[in-house]
Amino acid sequence: MSRYRGPRLRIVRRLGELPGLSRKQPKHAYPPGQHGQERKKRSEFAVRLEEKQKLRFNYGLNERQLLRYVRRARRVKGSTGLVLLQLLEMRLDNIVFRLGLAPTIPSARQLVNHGHITVNGKVVSIPSYGCRPGEAIGVKDQEKSRKLVEHNLEFPGLANTPSHLEFDKSKLSGKINGLVEREWVALQVNELLVIEYYSRQA
Repeated sequence: MSRYRGPRLRIVRRLGELPGLSRKQPKHAYPPGQHGQERKKRSEFAVRLEEKQKLRFNYGLNERQLLRYVRRARRVKGSTGLVLLQLLEMRLDNIVFRLGLAPTIPSARQLVNHGHITVNGKVVSIPSYGCRPGEAIGVKDQEKSRKLVEHNLEFPGLANTPSHLEFDKSKLSGKINGLVEREWVALQVNELLVIEYYSRQA
Protein backbone atom coordinates (compact mmCIF):
# COMPACT_ATOMS: atom_id res chain seq x y z
CA MET A 1 0.00 0.00 0.00
CA SER A 2 1.67 3.21 -1.17
CA ARG A 3 1.55 6.65 0.42
CA TYR A 4 -1.75 8.51 0.08
CA ARG A 5 -1.76 11.15 -2.68
CA GLY A 6 -5.49 11.86 -2.96
CA PRO A 7 -7.62 14.76 -1.63
CA ARG A 8 -6.34 15.69 1.82
CA LEU A 9 -9.47 17.46 3.07
CA ARG A 10 -11.45 14.27 2.50
CA ILE A 11 -9.18 12.53 5.01
CA VAL A 12 -9.39 15.47 7.45
CA ARG A 13 -13.20 15.33 7.32
CA ARG A 14 -13.17 11.61 8.05
CA LEU A 15 -10.53 11.50 10.80
CA GLY A 16 -10.58 15.00 12.30
CA GLU A 17 -7.79 17.61 12.42
CA LEU A 18 -4.45 16.38 11.07
CA PRO A 19 -1.99 19.29 11.51
CA GLY A 20 0.77 17.52 9.59
CA LEU A 21 -1.34 16.71 6.54
CA SER A 22 -3.13 19.99 5.75
CA ARG A 23 -3.62 23.50 7.09
CA LYS A 24 -6.97 23.90 5.35
CA GLN A 25 -10.21 23.59 7.28
CA PRO A 26 -13.07 21.59 5.72
CA LYS A 27 -16.37 23.36 5.07
CA HIS A 28 -18.37 20.47 6.53
CA ALA A 29 -17.85 18.94 9.97
CA TYR A 30 -19.21 15.52 9.03
CA PRO A 31 -17.42 12.73 7.11
CA PRO A 32 -17.56 12.69 3.29
CA GLY A 33 -19.80 10.42 1.26
CA GLN A 34 -23.49 9.67 0.87
CA HIS A 35 -23.87 8.44 4.46
CA GLY A 36 -21.51 10.93 6.08
CA GLN A 37 -24.19 12.64 8.17
CA GLU A 38 -25.68 9.42 9.51
CA ARG A 39 -24.66 8.50 13.03
CA LYS A 40 -23.40 4.95 13.16
CA LYS A 41 -22.38 2.90 16.14
CA ARG A 42 -18.72 2.06 15.57
CA SER A 43 -17.21 -1.24 16.57
CA GLU A 44 -14.09 -1.46 18.74
CA PHE A 45 -12.13 -2.47 15.65
CA ALA A 46 -13.36 0.61 13.77
CA VAL A 47 -12.27 2.92 16.63
CA ARG A 48 -8.78 1.39 16.71
CA LEU A 49 -8.52 1.47 12.92
CA GLU A 50 -9.39 5.17 12.92
CA GLU A 51 -6.68 6.00 15.47
CA LYS A 52 -4.15 4.04 13.43
CA GLN A 53 -5.19 5.87 10.26
CA LYS A 54 -4.68 9.21 12.01
CA LEU A 55 -1.02 8.33 12.60
CA ARG A 56 -0.58 7.01 9.06
CA PHE A 57 -2.00 10.01 7.27
CA ASN A 58 -0.62 12.70 9.59
CA TYR A 59 2.97 11.46 9.32
CA GLY A 60 2.66 10.34 5.68
CA LEU A 61 3.49 6.67 6.20
CA ASN A 62 2.40 3.55 4.40
CA GLU A 63 1.15 0.51 6.29
CA ARG A 64 4.47 -1.34 6.21
CA GLN A 65 6.39 1.66 7.56
CA LEU A 66 4.00 2.19 10.47
CA LEU A 67 4.11 -1.51 11.39
CA ARG A 68 7.91 -1.31 11.38
CA TYR A 69 7.80 1.66 13.79
CA VAL A 70 5.41 -0.24 16.10
CA ARG A 71 7.81 -3.20 16.18
CA ARG A 72 10.73 -0.89 16.98
CA ALA A 73 8.72 0.76 19.76
CA ARG A 74 7.93 -2.64 21.30
CA ARG A 75 11.65 -3.39 21.66
CA VAL A 76 12.29 -0.23 23.70
CA LYS A 77 11.70 -0.08 27.46
CA GLY A 78 8.88 2.18 28.60
CA SER A 79 5.43 3.00 27.30
CA THR A 80 5.18 1.54 23.79
CA GLY A 81 2.64 4.18 22.72
CA LEU A 82 4.83 7.09 23.83
CA VAL A 83 7.95 5.55 22.27
CA LEU A 84 6.04 5.13 18.99
CA LEU A 85 5.06 8.82 18.98
CA GLN A 86 8.65 9.83 19.79
CA LEU A 87 10.00 7.74 16.91
CA LEU A 88 7.56 9.38 14.50
CA GLU A 89 8.23 12.87 15.87
CA MET A 90 11.98 12.39 15.40
CA ARG A 91 11.68 11.74 11.66
CA LEU A 92 13.55 14.43 9.72
CA ASP A 93 10.50 15.52 7.71
CA ASN A 94 8.51 16.01 10.93
CA ILE A 95 11.37 17.94 12.61
CA VAL A 96 11.53 20.26 9.58
CA PHE A 97 7.75 20.78 9.87
CA ARG A 98 7.84 21.41 13.63
CA LEU A 99 10.65 23.97 13.24
CA GLY A 100 8.38 25.91 10.85
CA LEU A 101 10.58 25.38 7.79
CA ALA A 102 7.58 23.90 5.93
CA PRO A 103 3.78 24.37 6.32
CA THR A 104 2.94 20.64 6.28
CA ILE A 105 4.77 17.33 6.55
CA PRO A 106 4.31 16.53 2.82
CA SER A 107 5.95 19.85 1.91
CA ALA A 108 8.70 19.18 4.49
CA ARG A 109 9.27 15.80 2.83
CA GLN A 110 9.65 17.57 -0.51
CA LEU A 111 12.19 20.02 0.97
CA VAL A 112 14.24 17.11 2.30
CA ASN A 113 13.94 15.06 -0.92
CA HIS A 114 15.18 17.98 -3.01
CA GLY A 115 18.30 18.41 -0.87
CA HIS A 116 17.49 21.72 0.83
CA ILE A 117 17.96 20.47 4.42
CA THR A 118 21.18 19.66 6.26
CA VAL A 119 21.86 17.64 9.42
CA ASN A 120 25.08 18.61 11.23
CA GLY A 121 26.14 20.54 8.11
CA LYS A 122 25.66 17.64 5.66
CA VAL A 123 22.78 17.44 3.18
CA VAL A 124 20.36 14.63 4.07
CA SER A 125 17.71 13.79 1.46
CA ILE A 126 15.95 10.94 3.32
CA PRO A 127 12.70 12.15 4.96
CA SER A 128 12.50 9.11 7.26
CA TYR A 129 15.98 9.79 8.69
CA GLY A 130 15.75 9.33 12.47
CA CYS A 131 17.11 12.46 14.13
CA ARG A 132 18.86 12.24 17.51
CA PRO A 133 19.20 14.69 20.41
CA GLY A 134 22.13 17.04 19.89
CA GLU A 135 21.88 17.14 16.10
CA ALA A 136 21.66 20.48 14.29
CA ILE A 137 19.12 20.96 11.51
CA GLY A 138 19.87 23.65 8.95
CA VAL A 139 19.17 24.92 5.46
CA LYS A 140 21.57 24.29 2.56
CA ASP A 141 23.80 27.30 1.92
CA GLN A 142 22.21 28.21 -1.42
CA GLU A 143 20.02 31.17 -2.32
CA LYS A 144 17.24 28.94 -3.69
CA SER A 145 17.06 26.90 -0.48
CA ARG A 146 17.08 29.98 1.75
CA LYS A 147 14.34 31.70 -0.26
CA LEU A 148 12.10 28.63 -0.11
CA VAL A 149 12.46 28.34 3.66
CA GLU A 150 12.13 32.09 4.32
CA HIS A 151 8.85 32.06 2.39
CA ASN A 152 7.62 29.07 4.42
CA LEU A 153 8.57 30.77 7.70
CA GLU A 154 6.08 33.55 6.94
CA PHE A 155 3.25 30.99 7.13
CA PRO A 156 4.35 28.22 9.53
CA GLY A 157 2.15 25.16 9.93
CA LEU A 158 2.08 25.32 13.75
CA ALA A 159 2.51 28.47 15.81
CA ASN A 160 4.68 27.16 18.64
CA THR A 161 8.03 25.35 18.50
CA PRO A 162 7.96 22.34 20.88
CA SER A 163 10.13 22.39 23.99
CA HIS A 164 12.62 19.78 22.73
CA LEU A 165 13.56 21.95 19.73
CA GLU A 166 15.17 25.36 19.42
CA PHE A 167 15.30 27.51 16.30
CA ASP A 168 17.36 30.52 15.28
CA LYS A 169 15.39 32.36 12.61
CA SER A 170 18.29 34.64 11.64
CA LYS A 171 20.60 31.69 10.91
CA LEU A 172 17.80 29.39 9.66
CA SER A 173 19.10 26.66 11.91
CA GLY A 174 17.61 24.54 14.65
CA LYS A 175 18.78 22.09 17.28
CA ILE A 176 17.25 18.99 18.85
CA ASN A 177 17.69 19.12 22.63
CA GLY A 178 15.88 15.91 23.54
CA LEU A 179 12.86 13.71 22.89
CA VAL A 180 9.40 15.21 22.50
CA GLU A 181 7.13 15.25 25.57
CA ARG A 182 3.63 13.85 25.15
CA GLU A 183 1.85 17.20 25.60
CA TRP A 184 3.82 18.68 22.67
CA VAL A 185 2.57 16.10 20.15
CA ALA A 186 0.21 18.19 18.00
CA LEU A 187 -1.91 15.29 16.75
CA GLN A 188 -4.95 14.36 18.86
CA VAL A 189 -4.59 10.58 18.95
CA ASN A 190 -4.92 7.72 21.43
CA GLU A 191 -1.67 5.89 20.81
CA LEU A 192 -2.65 2.99 23.09
CA LEU A 193 -5.46 2.05 20.70
CA VAL A 194 -2.92 1.99 17.86
CA ILE A 195 -0.76 -0.44 19.82
CA GLU A 196 -3.84 -2.58 20.50
CA TYR A 197 -4.69 -2.55 16.79
CA TYR A 198 -1.25 -3.95 15.96
CA SER A 199 -1.11 -6.35 18.91
CA ARG A 200 -1.70 -9.37 16.67
CA GLN A 201 0.77 -8.30 13.98
CA ALA A 202 3.70 -6.77 15.88
